[in-house]
Amino acid sequence: MSSLGSAVLQGHEGQFPDYNNEQIFQRNRLPARAYPLPKDSLLLNGRWDFHYAPTPLHAPDPKQNGQYTPATPDSAVQDELDTTVDEPPHEWTSIDVPGHWQLQGFGKPHYTNVIYPFPVNPPHVPTENPTGSYRRRFTVPASWSTDAQLRLRFEGVDSAFHVFVNSTPVGYHQGSRNSSEFDVTDVVRKDGENEVFVKVYQWCDGSYIEDQDQWWLSGIFRDVYLLALPKTARIEDFFVKTLLDAKYQDATLELTLDVNLGLDVDVVVSLKDRKNGDQPVHHESFSAKAQSGQLKQSISVSNPKKWSAETPNLYHLEIDLVDRKDRTILHSVQSQVGFRQVEIKDGLLLVNGKRILLQGVNRHDHHNKFGRAVPLSYIREDLLLMKRHNINALRCSHYPPDPKLLDLCDELGLWVMDEADLECHGFYDAVARPLEIPEEMDYEERKLLAFPQAAAYTSDNPRWQGQYVDRIESVVQRDKNHPSVIIWSLGNEAFYGQNHKAMYDAAKRIDDTRPVHYEGDAKALSADMFSYMYPSVERLLKLARTEDVSDGKFDKPIVLCEYAHAMGNGPGNLEGYQQAFREVPRLQGGFIWEWANHGLWKDGPDGKSFFAYGGDFGDTPNDGTFVMDGLCNSNHTPTPGLVEYKKVIEPLRATVEGNELVVKNLYDFVSLDHLTAIYRIESFNEEESILLSSGAFDITGIGAGQTKRLSLPSSLNDSTLPDETWLSVSFRLGQATNWADAGHEVAWCQGRLTANRDQAVESHKLGPLRVRTSPTSWTVGDGGFEIVFDRVRGVLKSWTSNSKSLLIEDPLTHAALIPSFWRAPTDNDRPSDDPYWKRYGLNDMTSQLRSASISRQSESTVTISSTTYLAPPILDWGIEADISYTIRSNETVSIKARLNPVGSIPTTVPRIGLDLRLNKDLVAAKYHGLGPGESYPDKMMAQRVGIYESPVAQLSYNYDVPQENGNRMGARWVKLVDETGFGLQSRRVDVDQPFSWTASYHRPEMLDAAKHPCDLVEEDALLLRLDVATAGVGSAACGPGIGEDVQVKCQATSFAFELRRI
Repeated sequence: MSSLGSAVLQGHEGQFPDYNNEQIFQRNRLPARAYPLPKDSLLLNGRWDFHYAPTPLHAPDPKQNGQYTPATPDSAVQDELDTTVDEPPHEWTSIDVPGHWQLQGFGKPHYTNVIYPFPVNPPHVPTENPTGSYRRRFTVPASWSTDAQLRLRFEGVDSAFHVFVNSTPVGYHQGSRNSSEFDVTDVVRKDGENEVFVKVYQWCDGSYIEDQDQWWLSGIFRDVYLLALPKTARIEDFFVKTLLDAKYQDATLELTLDVNLGLDVDVVVSLKDRKNGDQPVHHESFSAKAQSGQLKQSISVSNPKKWSAETPNLYHLEIDLVDRKDRTILHSVQSQVGFRQVEIKDGLLLVNGKRILLQGVNRHDHHNKFGRAVPLSYIREDLLLMKRHNINALRCSHYPPDPKLLDLCDELGLWVMDEADLECHGFYDAVARPLEIPEEMDYEERKLLAFPQAAAYTSDNPRWQGQYVDRIESVVQRDKNHPSVIIWSLGNEAFYGQNHKAMYDAAKRIDDTRPVHYEGDAKALSADMFSYMYPSVERLLKLARTEDVSDGKFDKPIVLCEYAHAMGNGPGNLEGYQQAFREVPRLQGGFIWEWANHGLWKDGPDGKSFFAYGGDFGDTPNDGTFVMDGLCNSNHTPTPGLVEYKKVIEPLRATVEGNELVVKNLYDFVSLDHLTAIYRIESFNEEESILLSSGAFDITGIGAGQTKRLSLPSSLNDSTLPDETWLSVSFRLGQATNWADAGHEVAWCQGRLTANRDQAVESHKLGPLRVRTSPTSWTVGDGGFEIVFDRVRGVLKSWTSNSKSLLIEDPLTHAALIPSFWRAPTDNDRPSDDPYWKRYGLNDMTSQLRSASISRQSESTVTISSTTYLAPPILDWGIEADISYTIRSNETVSIKARLNPVGSIPTTVPRIGLDLRLNKDLVAAKYHGLGPGESYPDKMMAQRVGIYESPVAQLSYNYDVPQENGNRMGARWVKLVDETGFGLQSRRVDVDQPFSWTASYHRPEMLDAAKHPCDLVEEDALLLRLDVATAGVGSAACGPGIGEDVQVKCQATSFAFELRRI
């Protein structure tokens, strides 16, 4: 201990401080070990004294002579300081541990995705290096042995820290998300009060390799413990391997113990079946002489229940060191054991001999108020939400999680890719910007130009090798006994260099039972699988055929460590990826980027509250909204994207084929016996759904990967069923699990049972219509209703009925109904489609009248026709629009539109349809189509055909970043009414094809301009959109754009809608 004086910890002449030295990443830290805590452990969480300083040199040191004094400055700068000036006393306050100081009033959060928020000059960090000093007092519990070995354990401190106990320096650690332990036996008073003092630095050289896409937040953000282990005999570490025989039936449990024995002991090992009332499975004892070293033992277990994400069978393992003389238990460790074997065989990733499909998400530690200091209850709710949405895997991006998360994954059943705390993506910009590499250049070309230079900073620099290897060793040693962990990952976006090879070798040296992943290793030289980010489905299929393939054979599987970037309204085309995974065995799934938005709750000075992103705290430079890219909102509630993902990855598929229901089991291991299949047969008309019959299908005995055909009820006969008759089947849990209640819906299907038939046309005697003409308008009505048409502009201006407004004039367009091609951009539109569309002025179209005429077809029918030219300013293209409005005395308006683009037209447009401005009193919607949530052409699988009712205010989806939302596909009709039932019905009448629609209180321009939902200002009207074509959403914020099959081409289009007052 004497060598760890304060001056050494702070740096001295000729040596940089520890936090500025890439070769010093720990001092006096004990070797990493498996996580289980001893029974004698004292949690030190709570309220700690805290001092915040702008630099390490302004921070206090532990108390000396009863006083807290400022740190002794580095001798290298001592002469430059005026030491005769008295420093002011240090101001102390208090702070929560775990927690981040930026979220408790000290400094400010800072978000960057790739770029470093400080100059790139490794290993040096900014002089302005905020430093938090923590202190608290503790006493050793009287029940603990007086000769115990005492340790301080930190589960996570960002970014580096020195620790003192009773003013004595204990050690140093960096590696923010890695656990660290220090032996404090010799400095802790067993019979009195003690003080722990921790000095935490916001920046250290390790910050260069912790450049993950998240907020930069500092402090002690995970649990802190005082631990007591027996001095005379203890298990320092243990490793449990479960090896299955060639038939994947019987198992060998290989047990390796690192022990420190001061006397001879018996090692007693017991194994119990947790799911069978802790029934004993194995019990044995063997002797061990006094020693410090390793003990190994193999235990045969006959046909244990296997662990998988679908069958998380756990056994309870207890290992006791027993005094051979008096039979007292000296030390005991306990662990969950899952019998499973991971291997790569014939080029495929297998668990227990079967190919698995990873249907996963990337998960960061995040809480909108606590940052990465995530409560265990919140972690559990996250994992339960994953399971309930059919997610079976998670990637710990991009660092080891709180260790308790893995206990939950073991219990609930989730495959885990456990990742080293390593990313240095920011070196790319440091290299690329001087080279002027354009962002629009193909990613693979950019990699060739910049990645080798970027790797030279740290990844391919031997001075950093120790720190790289330490980061993989820490996670492997801590988490090696978790059956849920099936893949180690060397980190993320850190290019590739010799240090990754050293990491791979270290991981394999510790653990030869799991494969290793690293996406940055493009040729998989130091990885056991190929990994990619954000390829299109087409490129993915090509890679499966060609990457390291010889004579049609391959040695390594392919996994997408990141795909389907879930930013805002998206991701699109999830089904395309899933089909590829299902059809090509080598493609073994992947991990959506990412689980949840990282917004931080902020109360604004104007009383508005919102989830903040980059720049909202005055943090510069920043990467803005790119931290808002999850399947859950910042409060971790599901977005429509998560609902879509659940449907796409459901573990069975069922379709109606003729008179049969075809059910395919897509589980990897289990049958469908745990599910029930409840069906409903219902028909839909213009008013309601009618239940025709209901019941259940027998789906027992359908094993993993099997398909079964089930006969539909014999009463179903197409000729006797009403039009629009559908079969809906819900597959639900038959019994409660540890992640969902009985009755939870796992999957569902729908199939139409009747073909389209001509609809009967109602015939009513119609009264006469009157037409009034003025120089600027035509007014058509019968005394009870009145429709005004603007002759000057060629547009329908208003519609009133019984003195109530139905359609009202827009003050900007002077119309109540116009053809339209614009929608607010989504996050996925913004990189390319949005600027393209705006370049063509689609957001700024104006109208020029060419002609307008009125004619009477009969006493009760009047048609107004107009030809207008819709075009943006500046440009020489436009759309010739011929629109007719046929008005009948039964208060229906049939609108027929022929749109013909001319000139230098854009290739695509966002949508084609009509914009209507309605009375805001129409507050309720009822519709027949896909629902209940939003849908788009490439994001509609999760929505079901039905008749739905909703308040208009609930039709929009409030994304954390405002954007296009709330579209509903597959509509047959939609009704919008006020509290009395007065309103408007819309339906398409030109073809037997559905349409899409939205109803919102926000203009597209408002959605585009607003930074946060609290910025949105409602219109004094209800805006209805009726579309015959609308573009998909894609995932172009980081990945492929809108697929060609769901683009809206700018081409001649005709359509017709009927509006009816109800």
